Amino acid sequence: MASSSTWGLLLLAGLCCLVPISLAEGLQGHAVQETDVPRHDHEQHQEAACHRIAPNLADFAFSLYRQVARQSNTSNIFLSPVSIATAFAMLSLGTKGATHAEILEGLQFNLTEKAEAEIHEGFQHLLHTLNQPDNQLQLTTGNGLFIDEKAKLVPKFLEDVKNLYHSEAFSINFRDTEEAKKCINDYVEKGSQGKIVDLVDELDKDTVFALVNYIFFKGKWEKPFEVEQTTEEDFHVDEETTVKVPMMNRLGMFDLHHCDKLSSWVLLMDYVGNATAFFILPDQGKLHQLEDMLTKEILAKFLEKRYPSSANLHLPKLTISGTYDLKSLLGNLGITKVFSDEADLSGVTEEQPLKLSKVRP
Repeated sequence: MASSSTWGLLLLAGLCCLVPISLAEGLQGHAVQETDVPRHDHEQHQEAACHRIAPNLADFAFSLYRQVARQSNTSNIFLSPVSIATAFAMLSLGTKGATHAEILEGLQFNLTEKAEAEIHEGFQHLLHTLNQPDNQLQLTTGNGLFIDEKAKLVPKFLEDVKNLYHSEAFSINFRDTEEAKKCINDYVEKGSQGKIVDLVDELDKDTVFALVNYIFFKGKWEKPFEVEQTTEEDFHVDEETTVKVPMMNRLGMFDLHHCDKLSSWVLLMDYVGNATAFFILPDQGKLHQLEDMLTKEILAKFLEKRYPSSANLHLPKLTISGTYDLKSLLGNLGITKVFSDEADLSGVTEEQPLKLSKVRP
């Protein structure tokens, strides 16, 4: 399976396509029932459900990042582990047997300690929380299910991806590949406010259904930079390459300190609303040490204890994109069967065997 990824600054789109195994060659989800409870109790329940899966998502994020770092050498890394985890957790609703267990365990869930219904409930409330309207901070996620007009999906799978993952469903003709590409690309472009365009450049006419996930983020700094202070300055891409870039500048107090354990400078910058950006600059030659040592516990400590310091900050404006072989990356995390002829996706459709043919995270 060929795999690739994203376009755009602070946004990401993903595509998973399923094709029949024969043509590629030559759990069951449980919907969470909402009950009538007081609003305050309901919000507390949502928050608790999100928190229960947060450590697992963080572990998956760091595991995936380290896999990418090993393959990327000197190239930039840009991906959204939450997007990838959401897409595969949603896909797991239609898998069974070893295929099912591999996906959830590869996402760092221990199925002997956490019930599957609890996992999907966590994603359900996480997506609900992320999509809450906020005048100060724009964070939007979307899941689209594009189904071939001749395909007959298992009703339970379709019901669960809609209820648990807030997915929209569309019927299209994949044999008309150009029109199918246009439908998917238009959906993502509209959802990302025109920032993600042409996500899909090619489609297999034998595709049975495509699962699309996108994230769009737009925020304002709590302490903004002055436009007139932006100047062209040198940016050191690596030890041998230096380029001129627009550099934002501000003199003031920042949450900035040097972490000896990481051999890095750590900067936290808040957005208006409830979000914080981490910038971590390793000492010269210490990037691999940073990648090996960084954990969710260390990040949590940075948030718990701030270190206000006076500094003259120079921050480059940047655009990053990345392309990755997710089949290889996820294979190293134990997710292999869904990409093979051994895939059991009988919870998606019972008409013919399927396997995952393409992933664009």
